[in-house]
Amino acid sequence: MHPVVASVPIRTAAVVDLNVVRVRLATNLESFPAYGYFAEVGPDDGRYDYEVVCIDQDRDPVDLEAVAAQVDRTFRGKRFRAGYYLVHYFGEPAYLITNGRRFLVVGRQLERTVWPYFVKHILTVHSADAGLLHLKAGGFVQDDGDATLLVGRNGGGKTVFLVQACLAGASFLTNTHALVADDATVYGVPSSLRVRRDRQFADLIDRYDLPRHMEAGDHIARPEQLFGDRGARQGRLRNLVVVDYNPAQPDSFERVAGESVLTFLDQFAFAVTTYGLKDDLFVHYGTDFDAFTAGLAAMKERLRAMVRSARCYRANVDLLDAPTRDRVLAELAAR
Repeated sequence: MHPVVASVPIRTAAVVDLNVVRVRLATNLESFPAYGYFAEVGPDDGRYDYEVVCIDQDRDPVDLEAVAAQVDRTFRGKRFRAGYYLVHYFGEPAYLITNGRRFLVVGRQLERTVWPYFVKHILTVHSADAGLLHLKAGGFVQDDGDATLLVGRNGGGKTVFLVQACLAGASFLTNTHALVADDATVYGVPSSLRVRRDRQFADLIDRYDLPRHMEAGDHIARPEQLFGDRGARQGRLRNLVVVDYNPAQPDSFERVAGESVLTFLDQFAFAVTTYGLKDDLFVHYGTDFDAFTAGLAAMKERLRAMVRSARCYRANVDLLDAPTRDRVLAELAAR
């Protein structure tokens, strides 16, 4: 615990498994909604790579002047103080103090910082250190061990595509984050799924009384509620699918040139760009210009190599239609 909050008791702590890294998540609250966003939450066994401590200032008295004197003087530290966490996630002003792989944040409703910021930050800097590529992507693995990654704009149909593929027999790999190694191994990041009340999920939401997501109107479903124990932690990358469902346009599922997919992924899937983490990465490299540019260039080259090695598709298909779903999955499984 940081000295400025050393007197605040930790009432709840657990280790969340993100497959490639383990994170200790601790708080002074008796219960913490942030745990619900993770698929694999275990006891605080002392085995973890990163630590995030969330102190709710309404639960215990905190010397905010002392905390403010220690906050990060970085872009992200200043953004937290303005109540802006990352991308479109906002909330109460918060105090961020970083010490290597340990993070302390003081504020209110801090579950809004955990998945929106800390998970994305940790996966990105870990990937930079470990020679991996961090992508915003869903994914599943078919019977032969080949993985398909799904990328696209928000609301483009990635979750529907993923859920239908898994209900049809594929193994769930990841809903939001994928890490890709140079040998084309894809590591999924276990998480709950964010679902909306629609023709696919309405019955599920009512049957399990699913908790609400931080985004209004959305709910949280655990993978096992949808797919049982059928899941995978990794697979061999075979397919990249840009999912862009628009029912006003003709159905299509077609191979597309890798160069156009690369351009799209750079904006909609490459974590540094998609999540606006360039300032955080620069700080991670010690604000060293040469180290930052070399590290970023290495990530971009991994992105290019990944696209070159995969079969690339663009999908405007309704996978809730069984014949369409079977046809698309057969194509993705074909050798």
